[in-house]
Amino acid sequence: MRVDAFDFDLPPERIALRPAEPRESARLLRVRADAAPELEDRTIADLPDLFQPGDALVVNDTKVIPARLDGTRTRAGGSTVAIEATLIRRLSGAAWAAFAKPAKRLAVGETVVFAGASGGTLEARVLNKLESGEVHFAFALSGPELDAAIDAIGHMPLPPYIAAKRPEDERDRTDYQPVFARVEGSVAAPTASLHFTPDLLAKIAARGVSRHTVTLHVGAGTFLPVKAEDTADHQMHAEWGEVSPETAAELNAVKARGGRIITVGSTATRLIETAATPEGSIRPYLGETDIFITPGYAFRASDVMLTNFHLPRSTLVMLVAAFVGHETQKRAYAHAIASGYRFYSYGDACLLER
Repeated sequence: MRVDAFDFDLPPERIALRPAEPRESARLLRVRADAAPELEDRTIADLPDLFQPGDALVVNDTKVIPARLDGTRTRAGGSTVAIEATLIRRLSGAAWAAFAKPAKRLAVGETVVFAGASGGTLEARVLNKLESGEVHFAFALSGPELDAAIDAIGHMPLPPYIAAKRPEDERDRTDYQPVFARVEGSVAAPTASLHFTPDLLAKIAARGVSRHTVTLHVGAGTFLPVKAEDTADHQMHAEWGEVSPETAAELNAVKARGGRIITVGSTATRLIETAATPEGSIRPYLGETDIFITPGYAFRASDVMLTNFHLPRSTLVMLVAAFVGHETQKRAYAHAIASGYRFYSYGDACLLER
């Protein structure tokens, strides 16, 4: 399909810069492809009523690391350049791949000293520069010591559409971290998870809905634009994920009893679909996935998906179109824009029923 088929105009004021308070007050657009009404305005607080006893809620327990680092490169002659690096993928105990700005001012072998706003420094040597724009850094620390240093001096990697409008602050340390967060490794939040609170989860459990965790570490590629003119020519970024044998068995049991699989976010959806057989059985999975879901894809496991409203021409809006049909997706987004829904990471959500 042509990528411009997934384009739409979004007024800038529709981009949410902070999450709704309280979280359960965020708006929720229920989208049903084969039922009436097709579109229904609700709130996140209504989720327990929209689920059914016996359903299974699948959440991503990845944890966002403060992956944006600010530093300085100094050369022998004394010239200095401010460097901003966003970590995107761990290469070893002491090495990370990153996007750096300005990367052209870095040379292999040079050292960058990253510093925190309240003190503390971390040195890294440039190992390699790739044509893709990646820079590989070897840090002076390794393993848990490196993790602690990054946590101390790093900034939460807010998406570009938020960072361009306001600076990251201390609130984002909690606002941009899901309640399920457990396994460190993401450089962007699985944003549908940001709507949940302990109280909401308790109400969902009381409804008779079980909860199951998978892990998919969200990479910076989630923000990269689709540059191809046709979806067939787009190379999807890869992300590491795991579906444990226990989770696979539990979800298969839910399906066997007639329950629905409700995936929270595009990350859980893509991982569950990667782990599923063509017949719909979910297998344990460990490794990278670059699954690219566009209209025409036959879903194997996920029956319902909770997700936020996404960027025009993005792989995520293509996934929504695949889930409920392209025409339904376009009507849903037009309704959301006309009705004042808030978009993107800190915005409102839609509940998609295939």
